[in-house]
Amino acid sequence: MSEFLDAYTALSPSSSRSDVSNALQPIIDASPSQIDVTTRKTLVQTIINDLTRCGSGNGKKSRLSSKDAFQALLTVKALGKDPAGSEVIASSANLSALLAFSHSLKDNVDASNEALRCIANALLLVSSARDTFIQKEIGGGEAAVELLEKSRDPERIFLASRILFLCTVSQASSGDFIKALVETKPPGHPGNIIEIIGARLDGLLRSIINSVKLAREAMTDLLKFTFNLLLHYPKIVDDAQEIAPRDDGETKVMGDLWSDRLDGILPPLLRAFNTLPPTFPAPLAPPMTHVIHSLITVPVTPSLHPKWFASAGTGSPRSAAKARESPATSPGTSASGSPTLGPAKDAKHSAFDRSPHTNQPADVLLHAYNLLDIALTHYLPGNIDPDDTSVRDRCRNEGAGTLDDVLSPLVLLINKLCTADEATRLRIREWLLPADLDRTTPLESRSDFLGRCLRLLASVHHIRLKSAAGEMLYAICDSDAGLLSSYVGYGNVAGFLFHKGITGQPAHSSSNVPTTTPSGVPINPITGVAEEPKPQIEMSDEEKEREAEKLFVLFDRLEKSGAIQPSQNPIRKAAAEGRLG
Repeated sequence: MSEFLDAYTALSPSSSRSDVSNALQPIIDASPSQIDVTTRKTLVQTIINDLTRCGSGNGKKSRLSSKDAFQALLTVKALGKDPAGSEVIASSANLSALLAFSHSLKDNVDASNEALRCIANALLLVSSARDTFIQKEIGGGEAAVELLEKSRDPERIFLASRILFLCTVSQASSGDFIKALVETKPPGHPGNIIEIIGARLDGLLRSIINSVKLAREAMTDLLKFTFNLLLHYPKIVDDAQEIAPRDDGETKVMGDLWSDRLDGILPPLLRAFNTLPPTFPAPLAPPMTHVIHSLITVPVTPSLHPKWFASAGTGSPRSAAKARESPATSPGTSASGSPTLGPAKDAKHSAFDRSPHTNQPADVLLHAYNLLDIALTHYLPGNIDPDDTSVRDRCRNEGAGTLDDVLSPLVLLINKLCTADEATRLRIREWLLPADLDRTTPLESRSDFLGRCLRLLASVHHIRLKSAAGEMLYAICDSDAGLLSSYVGYGNVAGFLFHKGITGQPAHSSSNVPTTTPSGVPINPITGVAEEPKPQIEMSDEEKEREAEKLFVLFDRLEKSGAIQPSQNPIRKAAAEGRLG
């Protein structure tokens, strides 16, 4: 075990670069079990000490030269992948040293990035290091913000974002840091953290469209950091608005609180949501999933309402589908239908604020609806039961976690939009439940958006998605149980309504509820299916008597099995009232 340490400590300031490499590379290649805890800790500290002496002008006493910095830091990172190694890195002195290396080696980008990776790994594995790193003595938080503001390279943005994400995970330990980030402009910076994030999101969006390496990963971690700010900051400040008042004793949840200091984050989030290229095979994947996570924390306040609903609202899922099939080339789009980017400062992001398919103002609701429709079709093809094992297998095989994890946030986003805006409810109700809806077959067996949502209401395995889908349908129907049941049949939503505390078939609260199809065929209030009048069956007295006996036997069995109470037996009740001959 100690041969790694012996080989390294045997080096001297006069050792050749090949000798240094031959001592470091075996450490990098070693498996975790090959290096014991004591050796690992000693190696980390010894290498950091040598790098410090090398950079401080005491190179004569160091085993390393500046040319060895990249491999040496790669070795520290490898040793730090084990918690024992990261515990050494997590000391105040070593975090300061590594932060200094990231600055002093900026001309050696690979080495500078390795120093940042060492810090990020330590923050991940040693939670106390996060508090240490943002302390004033080290200034790691401010340094990471500066790196984020000045960087244009996706790899550097990724590292800055990862560090800031880890430093803001806990509201309890980083509350002061989060508050300072949002409320102050760092010295020498043109804007606060919200403006910096917005600029980096737009830049990364261009990079993703141009398939730049690591751009997706960088945006994903930047959005994780953004989510932390949006989640924690409103809880920290005193002037936070309570968006969703709750009864005394109820715990406030995400989205209940907001601060208008965060309003500036919505436009770049919406630009990313509307413009990110599709992914395959999974239609919902990072960074899109993280854009949605951030969006569901942003409420529809009076000041933000115009930004959420900026589109004209004339599009429909059908017209959007046609546009996807034959994207028109226009000044705002390329031949592939993607927005042209032009100069970095062109027209206040006008290309991003317009649909890549129609060059019209981006329609958030339409895009969300189409995206959810595509995702539902992908995970629930045909009229498959959502609880079928193949559905869960597909999620696992694509590394998506569960259907709850993948689809629930997008359903919640649509629910938010419907709850906040009447015109939005009318639009989506027309898409989902048009007057000419085919009601000749059971609605829950349809191979479309509506059928899949109704089947989810009976799901056993996808509890969160089941609840979110029910709430979305409820919001689309003006949060009116009677309207919902009249549109889709009480039988399809009885379980959902029961869990909301609505028992029994609700009465219609509006005269505009559909009771017949456009052709005048009655709609069954339980199934939601149109029912043509059936001709009366002619039966002889003898046949009627046999059918009555069958009913008597059937209800008698149900009573004896305990399925119904004697008072609920219609045959017994009719006999008691003298209605049986």
